[in-house]
Amino acid sequence: MALMITDDCINCDVCEPECPNEAIYMGPQIYEIDPDKCTECVGHFDEPQCQQVCPVACIPFNPAWRESREQLMEKYERLQAGAKAS
Repeated sequence: MALMITDDCINCDVCEPECPNEAIYMGPQIYEIDPDKCTECVGHFDEPQCQQVCPVACIPFNPAWRESREQLMEKYERLQAGAKAS
């Protein structure tokens, strides 16, 4: 699954720079996560870094984006290939 940021977000700015895939961005009111870029840090870290640094624990798994670890790794590999091609 990709992660999501709930309305409990306090816009503290700590999650955005922690995302290795640049999936976190400022939305209209709170930070948001692009599920097409979120790999739950698979390929980079053992744990989602945004969840680790969030002071209010407002970054749960997004039930609308169910993905296996293998699918997350495939997404990571696609994102890395795209970054190298740029």
